[in-house]
Amino acid sequence: MMMRQVRSGDGWRLGWDPNAETFCGLVAGQHWAMELTVAEFKDFCRVAYKLSKEMTSMAELLMDEERIICEQETDTIWIEAEGFATSYSLRFILLTGRRGEGEWPAEVVGQLMDAIAHPPFAQFSLS
Repeated sequence: MMMRQVRSGDGWRLGWDPNAETFCGLVAGQHWAMELTVAEFKDFCRVAYKLSKEMTSMAELLMDEERIICEQETDTIWIEAEGFATSYSLRFILLTGRRGEGEWPAEVVGQLMDAIAHPPFAQFSLS
């Protein structure tokens, strides 16, 4: 049986509790936190990871000073990456009934994406 997992760094936190009744996921920034349903958390991890890969792949196509915005939406969440291909902020808005939003500055997104790419969160980001 998988136990509750929390990963955190300066300005970010991710959590997963497979035994929670409704809200199994947690996303948090420096001064905010939000619990997510399984569907919301899976979409968050998958889409954030995909946007991270897209931003990285754009580095070869852009000049160093060019800023870009990439966004993607599912039934549960909208996520936007904005900045430079190698340094960007990440923002999300929940599209479910209760609504909510959060964001991370460019300084912490790399650590957040690294956490998403590793267990226990990788099961969602790589699906």
